[in-house]
Amino acid sequence: MAVNSPCVDVCRIDGKSGLCVGCLRTREEIRGWKSMTDHRRHQVINDRTRREAKLQCKSPDSSARAENPTGGTP
Repeated sequence: MAVNSPCVDVCRIDGKSGLCVGCLRTREEIRGWKSMTDHRRHQVINDRTRREAKLQCKSPDSSARAENPTGGTP
């Protein structure tokens, strides 16, 4: 049985971590998903906790700037 994509239709790459904020995959993993073996797909999915922590290591200030680069209120 094929491993389903973790895509949740929130496609935005975090500049600091290089991960999609929706599915926590890299651009290369997203592009190559269809050609990956199920074993590799499981590895990507099982790495979600570590990737989530990496994404959340951003400081709140950098997050606010990423959302609104002008620095004003969104």
